[in-house]
Amino acid sequence: MAPNDPHRVLVVDDHDTVRRAHARLVRSLGYEAETAADGLEAWAKLPLGFDLILLDGDMPVLDGFELAERIRAEAAYVHLPILMVSGLTGHADRTRALRVGINDFVSKPVDAEELALRARWLIELKLAHDQLRARNLELEHTVTVRTEALRSAVQETSRAQHMTHEAHLDTIRRLTVAAEYRDADTAGHIERIGLYAEVLATGLGLSPGQAETIRQGAPMHDVGKLGVPDRILLKPGALDEEEWVIMRSHAAIGAQILAGSNSTVLQMGEKIARSHHERWDGSGYPAGLRGEAIPYEGRICAVVDVFDALTMDRPYRKALPQDDAVAMMREASSSHFDPHIFESFLGRLTQLADIRQSFQVN
Repeated sequence: MAPNDPHRVLVVDDHDTVRRAHARLVRSLGYEAETAADGLEAWAKLPLGFDLILLDGDMPVLDGFELAERIRAEAAYVHLPILMVSGLTGHADRTRALRVGINDFVSKPVDAEELALRARWLIELKLAHDQLRARNLELEHTVTVRTEALRSAVQETSRAQHMTHEAHLDTIRRLTVAAEYRDADTAGHIERIGLYAEVLATGLGLSPGQAETIRQGAPMHDVGKLGVPDRILLKPGALDEEEWVIMRSHAAIGAQILAGSNSTVLQMGEKIARSHHERWDGSGYPAGLRGEAIPYEGRICAVVDVFDALTMDRPYRKALPQDDAVAMMREASSSHFDPHIFESFLGRLTQLADIRQSFQVN
């Protein structure tokens, strides 16, 4: 209904003369009038749309009370005003009328001024309900549209963040590969170190997020080898003391390369690069840290780095069988490794062996 359209009233009465008279009265008040001879006809005409029902109470088949009760049972008509034309005087009848949802009464014979006042009040009340309902629907639609837009934006942001994160990790992987690229015998080493470290970190009770960050950071443990000359890094025989001094500098160099980043992965890489050659008894390098003064990430990487180094071919020797490598590590464990971490390592050899097998390492 357009804003300036006249309001529509359904006049329901089983007496033709009364029905016609009430319809004329309604039209004289400026409303459109539609008529129904009984409750069933009125029920059938409700979808035509009305702003008020002027309803007789005493009708055959479906009386005014029953019609009102049926109307109120429908959500679409819950706010449709019902004005009963009645001679009801008893308390029980009026209580019943209110109980079934009748809003107000006018007495027979109908007074035009009284009808005008009550009809206007009820129609204004309906209009207020209609406006509120329309506003709520508009708000629901707006919320739905904005929620979908927000969800789309969040998904897009998430995709962008994942792409940025993957690009970040890819850059780190490429940096790490660059450090190892000069040594063909270490193919797969950096990836295995990360996987081994993650298994060990998980077994030690670290959260999945912490274990993943260690997996991403551990492959950077030897990035400082970028600063070691090829004549030392690729030397087929044992290093002399001077060469060892230079080789050992790769831990500090790696930490310097990775220092100062806001990235949690690079921060993890810096910590591991600096500390993975420290030893439990304090005899390691570069700082000679002892016991729990060594970052636990470095202690984890120290174990898996030695394990992988012993079980892979090197320029100066062939890979050791896993049992021999573990036996050698056990002999040095009291001085080299955190005892708790080493015991956890021994309990996860099957998982580590499966990783080695996936790289087809002998």
